[in-house]
Amino acid sequence: MPEWITPASLREWSLPSPAGSKYGRGQVMVLGGAAATPGAAMLTGLACLRVGAGRLSMGVAQSAAVALAIAVPEAGVYGLPQSPRGSVLGSDLSAVADSLSSVDVVVVGPGLDDADETETLLQTLLPLLDEKAALVLDAYALGVWPRVQHTGLGGGRLLMTPNPEEAARLLERDLSDPAADIAAIAARYQAVVSCQGWIADPDGGCWQVSTGHVGLGTSGSGDVLAWALAGLRARGASASQAACWGTYLHAAAGDRLTARVGKLGFLARELLDEIPGVMAELSS
Repeated sequence: MPEWITPASLREWSLPSPAGSKYGRGQVMVLGGAAATPGAAMLTGLACLRVGAGRLSMGVAQSAAVALAIAVPEAGVYGLPQSPRGSVLGSDLSAVADSLSSVDVVVVGPGLDDADETETLLQTLLPLLDEKAALVLDAYALGVWPRVQHTGLGGGRLLMTPNPEEAARLLERDLSDPAADIAAIAARYQAVVSCQGWIADPDGGCWQVSTGHVGLGTSGSGDVLAWALAGLRARGASASQAACWGTYLHAAAGDRLTARVGKLGFLARELLDEIPGVMAELSS
């Protein structure tokens, strides 16, 4: 049976105390943002900062980099080679290679739009990662992960945020039971997994959030969730703790918007403004 995640349980599982410097609170990089979808990278990056991570870098399609750097002046933004249709090319990460050697968490997937190039990007990325860096997979990166040759990502280094369709691709079968299916993904890939309010880790831990509404099923909402997990992991939370806290913060932010706006119609970017207040209440 899953353990329910409640405000009381999170207060008993308190987050690490925030460090004074931006480097002490963790460095995160997002790799995503095709020319047509840089907003996904922006949402994920801002969510990372909203949960208290210290330093943010983003690698996106070259044609979107300048606009994104202006839209998110808090981040360092790097342009990556792109195809004629604007997809990020995965074979050349030289623009971010130096930064990758020092980041604590890398998120791959938000805003990528080509499966083959995403697979190539992951294969190019893995040798560049610091041996202690965590990897968060979202969107297209989840769909191609079964095809990626990967080793040595145990020890809480891999986190996944699939929707049900992506979860089915990871299992290569239809889903039947949420708790069992998410646990199966965690065991198969030695990952911590958050999917629609269910969380599982490879050691057999299983949790379910006690809140959340249908309004969270909106464009960009998953990008906010991925970076909430990434930002908390960068701050020093364990992978399981980051997943449980991040999933609850995402759902509780949706509850607040539901009360003010309604069950439907709020925007993913509006979740960002709610997260710090929810986190402050849970940390008091």
